[in-house]
Amino acid sequence: MNTSDARPLVRLITSWVSILTLLSPTLHAAEDTNSPVLTVKRIFTPGEFDVEGFSGRWLDDSSGYTTFETNKAPGGGRDLVRHDPKTGTQDVLVQASELVPPRESSPLGVDGHTWSKDRSKLLIFTNTKKVWRTNSRGDYWVLDRTSHELRKLGGEAPASTLMFAKFSPDGRRVAYVRERNLYVEDLQSRHIIALTTNTSPEIINGTFDWVYEEEFFLRDGFRWSPDGRSIAYWQLNTEGVPEVALVNNTDGLYPKTQLIKYPKTGEMNSACRVGVVDATGGPTRWLEVPGDPRNHYIFDLEWPEGSAEIFLQQLNRLQNTNHVLLADPVTGKVKTLFTDIDAAWVEPHQNLTWLKDGKRFVFPSERDGWDHLYLANTGSDKLKRLTPGKHDAIALVHVDEKSERIYYLASPKNPTQRYLYRSDFNGSGTERVTPTTQPGTHSYQVSHDGRWAFHTWSSSGQPPTTELISLPDHKQVRVLEENKKLKERVALLKLPETEFFKVPVAKGVELDAWCLKPADFDATKKYPLLIHVYGEPAGSTVKDAWGGTSQLWHHMLAQQGYLVMSFDNRGTATPRGRDWRKSIYRQIGILASQDQAAALKHVLATRSYVDPARVGIWGWSGGGSMTLNALLRYPDLYSTGISIASVPNMRYYDTIYQERYMGLPNDNAEGYRNGSPLTFASQLKGNLLLVHGTGDDNCHYQGAEALVNEFIRNGRQFQLMTYPNRSHSINEGSGTTLHLRELMTSYLHEKLPAGPR
Repeated sequence: MNTSDARPLVRLITSWVSILTLLSPTLHAAEDTNSPVLTVKRIFTPGEFDVEGFSGRWLDDSSGYTTFETNKAPGGGRDLVRHDPKTGTQDVLVQASELVPPRESSPLGVDGHTWSKDRSKLLIFTNTKKVWRTNSRGDYWVLDRTSHELRKLGGEAPASTLMFAKFSPDGRRVAYVRERNLYVEDLQSRHIIALTTNTSPEIINGTFDWVYEEEFFLRDGFRWSPDGRSIAYWQLNTEGVPEVALVNNTDGLYPKTQLIKYPKTGEMNSACRVGVVDATGGPTRWLEVPGDPRNHYIFDLEWPEGSAEIFLQQLNRLQNTNHVLLADPVTGKVKTLFTDIDAAWVEPHQNLTWLKDGKRFVFPSERDGWDHLYLANTGSDKLKRLTPGKHDAIALVHVDEKSERIYYLASPKNPTQRYLYRSDFNGSGTERVTPTTQPGTHSYQVSHDGRWAFHTWSSSGQPPTTELISLPDHKQVRVLEENKKLKERVALLKLPETEFFKVPVAKGVELDAWCLKPADFDATKKYPLLIHVYGEPAGSTVKDAWGGTSQLWHHMLAQQGYLVMSFDNRGTATPRGRDWRKSIYRQIGILASQDQAAALKHVLATRSYVDPARVGIWGWSGGGSMTLNALLRYPDLYSTGISIASVPNMRYYDTIYQERYMGLPNDNAEGYRNGSPLTFASQLKGNLLLVHGTGDDNCHYQGAEALVNEFIRNGRQFQLMTYPNRSHSINEGSGTTLHLRELMTSYLHEKLPAGPR
């Protein structure tokens, strides 16, 4: 071989040596917690980069807030402690020793707690089990603070079978759900009354089926009347709803199958209705809610304090019409208070804030093109707008009736941030309450009297801090959780600042974006680019907030020689107005992937240091679907993709989510076909890693297999990683999260080589 022939080989060897040199600190510094170099193991092994949250709760009378504090006496456990917000003084309301069950030596583990109105009794939720997303099933114990008696509810019920236990208004009884039926237990006599007695597995009382829980976040399905005489509850009839089978191949000699009632787009829903039953038992009086119960959704039910009527919200199946209803609990008669309509879809807002008179409430609506807050009245169909301006009120935080002011989150100038604002009831006097010296994302939990708040703040470069503040002046009283250890660890990393910028993708349309660059970035060289995407209406990725371990993983990739970016396309859940969010109606996956491609083209044209031959994209869930859409629709732009827990065919997803944004399949067959990445499987050119949990009850493994078949039929090569019995989050089982992130990292190293050229 002559000298000239050896030059390409020398350059290749030199390139690989430089990459290995770049990666070698990652391989050898996994246990060095003082190193500025991040590793997958450091990030995803619990301990080093954990965020400590503050779990205080305001007492209803605003006399203070409570926390559970470790009891250092023999026996251990945690005391329930009250803190005076002004002075910081503490007093123990319930000692850990009071939570030791009879014939036991250790206190109960507390997963949740509720006071009776007079705080004479404490309801403890413990020994919890997961039901789909949350641990909503478990055991309940009541502590009588006068007699100090602690006893378990449910009589002879098996362990961990009670759900959503709640005191009656007078604190003498507790209602709960067990095995799809509703019960009331008298705390003095211990007598248990079954309010519903359905034995059919198709009937669900007081809680919900899979799709209501997943898409409306509904779990607790009953409400006490203010006088304690009655209970209103949801009932769902799942008969006729098609089933999905999840197969568990690894937990026994033979496979086990779990069947789930899961209505896919265009298929039959559960029938939903609301009934009222006396708390002493008897027949249910069903509310006469109009419409087909299988093709309408009752997504909200309240019994406002001081009101003799039941408040309901009902969406039609297309979810473009929300009927706000009032029902007479005695006669069952229902009347329409007003209707909220949108040409696309109406956002389902639940658990609305009611004023003390039980007649007025705050109602969010996009009816004027922006998400504003309105004051509604049960005696009128007129709405009074409370938040002014051409910007979104992101979320209501507090209503101060005494001063006739509302507090809400907004960010008129920067959609990536969140701040506290205040307006008068007449829509005037708007002012920002959050200090301008704290750029980023803010959240608040305000005491019932409006004088105090837990304030949590973070930014892309600043882990969260929680402090106690006074209102309305927003002055810090004391720091509640500083996350000092985490901040010290992050400071050692010397991470470069996140660059936030905007990308034009169409006339008058700019996307918000961020970029991470290597610390030794050299603009004269070309770097591989990895894009993180979500892109669907349920969320966004471009936020000026601490992003936890996922953000640190992106920083690790930047340390290894990658550029990392993210773009929020049109249709994402950002405070940019109704038209921005609903521009994607009936074309999920189409406009979004078009925006993502346009953003990438602009970046390639304006940033010469981006290597067009090394562009990757990754996402999870809707982001997994968007990754597939990008890779398959624009195969000449993206060379590598990692798609996790995706929905390759929208026809396979559930009614409530998919039909909200796409309409019904029969009315939008072309949109469903063109919006599904499976349609474009034949166009795969680059590298694809497809990841899915076989136990995913949300985005089923069935979809991944359908896509695999299309790739095989079209002769397209790819890589598939399945995680047995893992759910949508792919985090069950020891080592799963670490394994997945190591897989993703090694795949990028192989298919999208790191480092500048």
